[in-house]
Amino acid sequence: MQSVLLVLTCTQKLVASSRFTESLSSSVVDYPFAHGRRYHKFRSGAYPFPNDELELNRLDMAHELIVIGTGGKHYFAPVEHDKLHRILDLGTGTGIWAITVADEIPSAEVIGNDLSAIQPTWVPPNVRFEVDDIESPWVYPEKFDWIFCRYLTACILDWPKLVANVFENLNPGGWAEFQDFNLEFYSEDGSLTPSHTTKQWLKALVEASKITGREMNPGPLLEGWVRDAGFKNVHHQRFKFPLGPWPKDDKYKEIGLYNLAQFEQGLEGFSFGLLVGVLGWTRQEVEQILVGVRRDVRNPALHMQFDYHVVYGQKLD
Repeated sequence: MQSVLLVLTCTQKLVASSRFTESLSSSVVDYPFAHGRRYHKFRSGAYPFPNDELELNRLDMAHELIVIGTGGKHYFAPVEHDKLHRILDLGTGTGIWAITVADEIPSAEVIGNDLSAIQPTWVPPNVRFEVDDIESPWVYPEKFDWIFCRYLTACILDWPKLVANVFENLNPGGWAEFQDFNLEFYSEDGSLTPSHTTKQWLKALVEASKITGREMNPGPLLEGWVRDAGFKNVHHQRFKFPLGPWPKDDKYKEIGLYNLAQFEQGLEGFSFGLLVGVLGWTRQEVEQILVGVRRDVRNPALHMQFDYHVVYGQKLD
């Protein structure tokens, strides 16, 4: 078996006396450090962003942003709870989505996998986490009733293959749901132009991501991949995420504030692995461009935003 498992099992319900067993190779948790940040070890290079506490906090902020930005929803697929026995969360990150769903559907087994063992140990008894590379061959002995995949920007080498694996590992009647960004920042009023530093920074990130063979903006492409894999009853929704508190509408102003908070906390993490590690920029060059990016995103005259895409489909009998 190619995956390395972090098994988190609970012998009774989540109470103070609960005990968990952890089994994990030290080669997976011997995390390397670069640019002042900690990165994953397993399948080194597959994920260009940090996995340290600062980034984990940002990922949980991004989770809240996504939930608020999509109308308070944790998922969109019309799953029937009484028919869900096995659920898989691909690239689970901090595990916050898997834990939420496990609490909501206690009768289902929820598995979350990720390249890093960064998930909490105090979790519902029906959750377990695994350290695994979702682009390696899948070896699950049983298929799933629902597979969820969110926020894998700049992480996947072969999206069509991944979506095909999802389809193959679903039970007939099962659902798959994909959510991801299109990080092509834009403004509807023309206030954001190609001359702004933020656009230049984004162009460099996209260039670096292409060099690694990974898609920086998978959101708009999800529907095509899902349909090509054979899914039916496919639905696609797009959401606008403003960046900053510039919207007049209270709902979008709140989204913009959440977005700005997680974006500024993640700026260095987004940048160093790709711009230094791939493009060969110096640390000083990265820090210099980030000064301009921060200036842009704090400028209330720049009405920038980007899109978030949700696509789900069903594997028919």
